[in-house]
Amino acid sequence: MNLLSLLPDARQAEIAETLLARPGLRIERIVSLGQASPPGFWYDQHEGEWILLLAGAASLRFADEAAPRLLRPGDCLDIAPHRRHRVEWTDPGTATVWLAVFYLSGSGAVKTQAKAAQTGISSPLSPQRLREMIER
Repeated sequence: MNLLSLLPDARQAEIAETLLARPGLRIERIVSLGQASPPGFWYDQHEGEWILLLAGAASLRFADEAAPRLLRPGDCLDIAPHRRHRVEWTDPGTATVWLAVFYLSGSGAVKTQAKAAQTGISSPLSPQRLREMIER
């Protein structure tokens, strides 16, 4: 699969496709075209989220920062669980393609890894290990 080919039509709504799901780990391709978080809405997720912008452009705002962050292709960042954030805008003229890696951390990750060990599933990748693999 090529993450930048055969993009779904995101003119009406942002589209998230799960590429891989394992205990404590979910990888999604998200395609946006001019979407933004609704006014007053903030994401407050129990999972951590590591994102990589593959195409397009976007602006993210964090509740604990004064100014939004502009993201261009190749930009990545790690969003800690419960760090409130929102999408201010995505490029309305070109598809914005995100690779989003959702992961459990802390006690949730420990419980998930214990359950995975019981079922014979290997432990999920840590965000650090995933970064190392991508940077190679």
